[in-house]
Amino acid sequence: MTQWVYSFGAGHNEGRADMRNLLGGKGANLAEMASIGLPVPPGFTITTEVCTHFYANGKQYPAALKADVKTALARVEEAVGLKFGDATKPLLVSVRSGARVSMPGMMDTVLNLGLNDTTVEGLSAASGDARFAWDSYRRFIQMYGSVVLGVDHHRFEEIIEEVKLSRGVVEDTALTAADWREVTQGYQEMVADVTGAPFPQEPEAQLWGAIGAVFESWMNQRAITYRRLNDIPAEWGTAVNVQAMVFGNMGEDCATGVCFTRDPSTGEDIFYGEYLVNAQGEDVVAGIRTPQPMSAARAKPGEKPMEEVMPEAYAELVRVREVLEKHYKDMQDIEFTVQQNKLYMLQTRNGKRTAAASLKIAVDMAREGLIDEREAVTRVHPASLDQLLHPTLDPKAPRKTLSKGLPASPGAACGAVVFSADEAEARAQKGESVILVRIETSPEDIHGMHAARGILTTRGGMTSHAAVVARGMGRPCVAGAGSITVDYAAQALMAGGNIIRAGETITLDGATGEVFIGAVPMIEPQLSGDFATLMEWADGVRRMRVRANAETPLDAETARKFGAEGIGLCRTEHMFFDPERIGAVRQMIVSETEGGRRTALAKLLPFQRDDFTALFRIMAGLPVTIRLLDPPLHEFLPHGDEEIAELAASLGVDALSMQRRASDLAEANPMLGHRGCRLGITFPEIYEMQARAIFEAAVAVAKETGKAPVPEIMIPLVMVKKELEITRAQVEKVAQEVFSETGTTIEYMIGTMIELPRAALTADKIAESADFFSFGTNDLTQTTFGLSRDDAGKFLPHYVERNILPKDPFVSIDPEGVGALVEIASEKGRGVKNGLKLGICGEHGGDPASVQFCETVGLDYVSCSPYRVPVARLAAAQAALSSGTMDRNA
Repeated sequence: MTQWVYSFGAGHNEGRADMRNLLGGKGANLAEMASIGLPVPPGFTITTEVCTHFYANGKQYPAALKADVKTALARVEEAVGLKFGDATKPLLVSVRSGARVSMPGMMDTVLNLGLNDTTVEGLSAASGDARFAWDSYRRFIQMYGSVVLGVDHHRFEEIIEEVKLSRGVVEDTALTAADWREVTQGYQEMVADVTGAPFPQEPEAQLWGAIGAVFESWMNQRAITYRRLNDIPAEWGTAVNVQAMVFGNMGEDCATGVCFTRDPSTGEDIFYGEYLVNAQGEDVVAGIRTPQPMSAARAKPGEKPMEEVMPEAYAELVRVREVLEKHYKDMQDIEFTVQQNKLYMLQTRNGKRTAAASLKIAVDMAREGLIDEREAVTRVHPASLDQLLHPTLDPKAPRKTLSKGLPASPGAACGAVVFSADEAEARAQKGESVILVRIETSPEDIHGMHAARGILTTRGGMTSHAAVVARGMGRPCVAGAGSITVDYAAQALMAGGNIIRAGETITLDGATGEVFIGAVPMIEPQLSGDFATLMEWADGVRRMRVRANAETPLDAETARKFGAEGIGLCRTEHMFFDPERIGAVRQMIVSETEGGRRTALAKLLPFQRDDFTALFRIMAGLPVTIRLLDPPLHEFLPHGDEEIAELAASLGVDALSMQRRASDLAEANPMLGHRGCRLGITFPEIYEMQARAIFEAAVAVAKETGKAPVPEIMIPLVMVKKELEITRAQVEKVAQEVFSETGTTIEYMIGTMIELPRAALTADKIAESADFFSFGTNDLTQTTFGLSRDDAGKFLPHYVERNILPKDPFVSIDPEGVGALVEIASEKGRGVKNGLKLGICGEHGGDPASVQFCETVGLDYVSCSPYRVPVARLAAAQAALSSGTMDRNA
């Protein structure tokens, strides 16, 4: 019989930390904390399987669920000595979501559930504090009305603001019991007016309304967006946690807070967090009141740290911090409440952190002996390294300060000011760099936060929604810049007499909290310290090698700086567009005789030789895979009549002949046209020139440095073995000519790029003439799916959102289709030629999930863009650890 509900607390813990798939992260950790003796209010978890059942059965619950919930609720009543719905001693509960992975702020929560017009009087009498009781009731109506009944949040805020204005107060804490009673009555009248029904008074109905709302929130738009951005499957579902309420809003000896066992921005071993006295639930992260620091050491003048205000509760929290870190062996994100000076733990989870903090925490914990070096390697998400691999503000550059807020998420960002998430997304899709500016962010802004280069808010603290989400995304964020006034209607922000309008540029420094007018120059990152340490540990366990896609000296030098072990793809066509050589390229293309083409190619030879010489020097004896010319020739010609006439004049031919030649070369579907090895077969002189440039450069560098480069010459777009045989013979002939002319011989390899399904399916035959395969997964994905990557962006996002495809196949390799072809080709190729070198050079080479796939297939290396080399190194190490294929020679 399926167990749908698991109890925790008060000595009855049916769950454990390793049951997060069933209980969600929150439920599993509540049970775990209770089991190790921490003060956790009792409650129960409705499993993620109920969520799955809910959506698979027309939003109906399992038949046994109501009885199971009733039994679990009775256990909570017994533990706390209160009764749900009782008029004199009412039990109140919170109803909160809990997915198996943290999704901060994405789903819904209801606090103080169980209050109604009767139980509020009982709570008032039992607590001896009418203000607290009516404050709790108005909070409940506000949350339940918004989350369950769908009433716009701003309607509640308008009522509170009217009452505060009439009383002449600014802070919510200044309102009295009578004030809160008036607010509550206003809420009820407004809810009845908006929904057409009175606010529900029956506690059991309230409970099931909230449970249903949490399950429904799994499919709200912000949760869907967050899952898409973080690769969280929809079928995982969420659990629901129902827990006895404890109150941080009962008076000055009560508080609520959020803290991290280490600094989530820097990774320093410092207790970090914020709290509010006489507050509840969402107050700390919502930015409604300014939170106070936890420790005296981090307090600024005028602030009231918890360490001084509530020394006993703070000391207990410090003890809990140590217990949790030792138990979970990771930095924890903690939510707590203090009720009448007694500490209660409401949540712990592995804390979201920046890439820099992730690195430091992993390395520090390994050095502290909490984890070993291999575990440290698994603690840093490879994609997060991208945060560290890009420029930061140049400290010597001039700048004009606009304002200063809190350094909520480090890094630097520069862009045009936008004031809405929708505009941020729309402008980013056009390739613009934008800074999203909000008074405070909410979960509905998630898509704009992801699209923006940086985020600026005028409210909120270091644990506000903006700060937590920005850190998780790796976006620089300045929060709580209170000196800035944002006017959404005027589309402008004001600070210190300056007015910045929408579209104007600002720069953020998330490490200092500073905001600057205009663009501030940036500098390259310094990849040393913890970064270098972790990468050394990663290199010690990975099996696959990591190369870079590079064709310029700058790309090659950047790749070497980031630890590339060679070049996996040099696209020679990129070299042809240089202004010094494009004329010779075009002369070659328009020549209608072989002699004319050879004359033009002779002009290109020195340029190509210099290109390869520079790359071979930088790579210092490492393998360099050079793809011979791949795109169709018409791509090198101008398209407009005027440009064609200019080209004709420069080449000394008539414009009509030039237009006819351009028309002859035009293709209806050039991706599948006269390109790749088809060029080498029809115009062999092109590949002969490139081969000569490669071998002459390799010989020259070998003589110059004593470190012979290892050219790997790649023939693109092979579909049948005969194509490779013909082009291979051309290259080998040139090699022997150069070796004879120079008196020097070097090692080299000739292989092919597998980018057509037919090539993959007949790889055993092709392998007979190949020394290596490099999988060009960009084109292989296009030809397998029948998609153009240049056009698919118009509809692929809808496919992903509707779960027609789990991911964009151009971002992460499709294991069932494209991946299956890679696996077939690998097996067939090595079946014919044992030890056949296999690599991947499409954009997937820098995607961690695709690197994991490459490990399972047994590829020898991945190749990616220079800035993604560290990402691939770490991903390859993690793939080796998870597959048990660590480099035995490391």
